Amino acid sequence: MTLHDLGVRRDREEWIVGRVETGDVIAVPAPGMRIIRLFQEGATVPEVERRLGAETGTRMNVGGFVDGLVRAGLVAAVDGRPVPGPAPPPPTFPRLLPRHVRWTLNPLLHAALAAVILAGAAVALLRPGTMPGWRDLLWSDRGTPVLLAQTATGWLLILLHELAHLCTARAAGVPGRIRFGTRLQFLTAQTEVSGIWLAERRVRLTVYLSGMALDAAVCAVCLLLTVATGPRPALSVVALTALIMLSTQFLVFMRTDLYFVLQDVTGCRNLYGDSAAYAAHVCRRALLRRSADPLARLPRTEGRWVRAYTALLVAGTALCLCLAAAVTIPVTLGLLAGSVRTLLDPPGWADAADGVVTVLVVTGFHVLWATAWWRRHGPRARRATGLLRRNRDPERCVR
Repeated sequence: MTLHDLGVRRDREEWIVGRVETGDVIAVPAPGMRIIRLFQEGATVPEVERRLGAETGTRMNVGGFVDGLVRAGLVAAVDGRPVPGPAPPPPTFPRLLPRHVRWTLNPLLHAALAAVILAGAAVALLRPGTMPGWRDLLWSDRGTPVLLAQTATGWLLILLHELAHLCTARAAGVPGRIRFGTRLQFLTAQTEVSGIWLAERRVRLTVYLSGMALDAAVCAVCLLLTVATGPRPALSVVALTALIMLSTQFLVFMRTDLYFVLQDVTGCRNLYGDSAAYAAHVCRRALLRRSADPLARLPRTEGRWVRAYTALLVAGTALCLCLAAAVTIPVTLGLLAGSVRTLLDPPGWADAADGVVTVLVVTGFHVLWATAWWRRHGPRARRATGLLRRNRDPERCVR
């Protein structure tokens, strides 16, 4: 059996093993790591079973372990025959090599960013008048220039935020891919860097926090420039947008950057997934349905963290959905209705243009959200819809 090139690191009593280029990563105990080492040395399955039996005095199910490696996508060939599997997805900016961005992991750069952020925080504390407020976003009487400027500023800062993740991960040898995603009702850009699990903790935390550090540095620079040159609308818009983006990272129930920091620091392997499974288990038990506790297989400390995060996950999700129903949806529909009424009977060309831009920006945003949501949840939705159709089919029910 031939394995792919694998990255390995020790994690407490287990080993983290996986492929950096695909992000396929698993945790195995010490005997599993010994099996992988023997396969990497060229041993066959019978040879591995024989050597492990001689070393431990027990017979191990090496074949079952191999099946698990195949399902995890870590096996390249069995008996000389390639194991079929999806090719690694292409990385974003493939010509950006690790040597080009190695400086992003330099502690001197991190110290300089920390100094800038601390200087900006000092300005905000000592001269609170320099902090922008929400009224600074309404710098024009016309909605179109405000909307376009806010959209352009927001997407530019999002791009820089994701590039910070991508560059620090690429410096560590992880390809990384930027794509659109959704978190509840929010459209997000996200950088997939699952392979960073194989790096040391300092590098992992640097990758997770790099986007927030850039947001904080941009806000700090705008505040410092405001002190040096006086208030300017552009500085206020950029600073406030960066501050809003930074604040959203504290919504850890939506798998933000700080969620991954929390997951890493607590030592949990899949904090969000385990918490969602535990919440579903509690709901089934509340409905008097049989359900096995998914936390039974976890270490006690990890189980406590999962229980605590489950409460945060449920409360935060409920609050966000209520906010969407009570505020976001009515405001969006009201904005679209007003723009459509203006287009149907425009007082002038400026008002008509304003309505067109508003409709295009709002609908374009929601089309992007729906596309990203369907890419992630579409297969599950199709399966659920198919199941409902089958259950409603009287012939199938009789059978």
